[in-house]
Amino acid sequence: MFGAGGGTSSYTEIEETDVIVLWGSNARDAHPIFFHHLMKGLDNGARMYSVDPRRTSSAKFSDVWLGINVGSDIALANAIGREIIDAGLDNRGFIAHSTVGFEDYAASVESYTLEFAAEATGVPIGAIRELAHAYATAEKAQILWTLGITEHHNGVDNVFSLCNLALLTGHVGRWGSGLVPLRGQNNVQGGGDMGALPNKLPGFADMADPADRARFEAVYGMELNPVPGKHLTLMFEAMEQGSMRGVYIIGENPADSEADIGRIRRLLSGLDILVVQDIFLTRTAEMADVVFPASVAWAESDGTVTSSERRVQRVRAALTPPGQARDDIEILGEMARRLGVDWGDPTHEELWDELRSLSPAHAGMSWDRLEAEGGLQWPCPSDDHPGSPFLHGWLWEDDLGGREPAPFTVVAHEGPKEQLSEEFPLRLTTGRALDSYNTGVQSGGYDSPIRYGDTIDVNAADAERLDLADGERVRVSSARGSVEMSVRVHPDLPEGLTFTTFHFPDLVDTNLLTSDAWDRRSGTAEFKAASIRIDKLVAAGGAE
Repeated sequence: MFGAGGGTSSYTEIEETDVIVLWGSNARDAHPIFFHHLMKGLDNGARMYSVDPRRTSSAKFSDVWLGINVGSDIALANAIGREIIDAGLDNRGFIAHSTVGFEDYAASVESYTLEFAAEATGVPIGAIRELAHAYATAEKAQILWTLGITEHHNGVDNVFSLCNLALLTGHVGRWGSGLVPLRGQNNVQGGGDMGALPNKLPGFADMADPADRARFEAVYGMELNPVPGKHLTLMFEAMEQGSMRGVYIIGENPADSEADIGRIRRLLSGLDILVVQDIFLTRTAEMADVVFPASVAWAESDGTVTSSERRVQRVRAALTPPGQARDDIEILGEMARRLGVDWGDPTHEELWDELRSLSPAHAGMSWDRLEAEGGLQWPCPSDDHPGSPFLHGWLWEDDLGGREPAPFTVVAHEGPKEQLSEEFPLRLTTGRALDSYNTGVQSGGYDSPIRYGDTIDVNAADAERLDLADGERVRVSSARGSVEMSVRVHPDLPEGLTFTTFHFPDLVDTNLLTSDAWDRRSGTAEFKAASIRIDKLVAAGGAE
């Protein structure tokens, strides 16, 4: 955001902030380590507002829960922005000095009255007004979000709507105030930093920029293709069109994790060749023509990981990979040799030093410094630089550090692509449980006394209307498919909303139900908003 591909703040900052806005995130279950930092902030007197369709375990720690209708985030954010402006609480000095586009933004939110927002979001007017005033008047405030914001067909616009609020109030670029996207998996931040994006090179260099490419071509000794690649959703479209016939998948299980999973499995099974490199024989690996067993990066390999606070830390091999499993670098190096390019046998430190020579944000992070200091936060451009606990301090410099002002972005409320209907009258949203991880490959091999997630959670009033009992087996259907599940009547859901996880695809193939709508800029599917119905199962004799 604002030119940097990472969150603005350090974990410690939330312990010292005054107002916490947790938006579309059940951090207590999905990011429990970070949530301990958040709880220290609450203990230190911070006031927390939770914006979430469900009254999650995180929301129960908040001072105010804003139970928003799924997909109405922009309506709420724009109404908050309008209320801040209307009450004269916007930071006009910061806006004039550090931003552009305020007039267009202010005009765009004029129609988002508190009354309109209450109707669109289901959140009471008083709660919207209280959040707007508390956020704007706080000395320090943070907005935090996860997949509840991004897993929508307009996820990028959702993020922009939150960034607008930070620009409106000056809650960015200084200690204790910021915008904090909590990453969904270990080292997601590091993967992006290292160039695992279709249009970026390591260090977020732009593939389409000739000057950026030239730096890499000089080190790599070859000309690079200037055409950006495809993100995951476009890859599946290319498979469907027949223009992509071979796929090499590393550390991903799309045969379980993608939306509209029946279509995904059909496309993967129709490839000419599918190669999978992973630490487990996932469902995707079972479909592959070739499987490369890889080492477990955090336990069996040397290297680095990068957290959501942009902190790069060393990892060291504690175990030897079993059987024929090999380090990812060894596998890729051998693949290169078979394809006619010999990279030699570089050490992990040598590869890291190459990265440092190409990424200014990492230039000052020597192997020895990472070892001695226990990690550094990028950007760290030189050997004597201490690292950067927070980003965008330039917004407060007299000359903006020579940069362009940060832009407001006009965004409009749309709601979910898939509307409720007479055939599919219930809204399904998905999320994570505390003791499980993604598609369950890494967490499904052990038991847990707190495990749940293979049920369909239903409001008591909906259960009564549908004549459903707690624990009853039912058929859950969307326009894409049906699965059988057990009902869990749950007090923390509003009427009309249902919830399940995606951790147990062998028991419940949840992603047969999820929506295939996706964000055209990020490529992320709308996992958070499918339309479904729940039917009682009919016994063999025809009786219910």
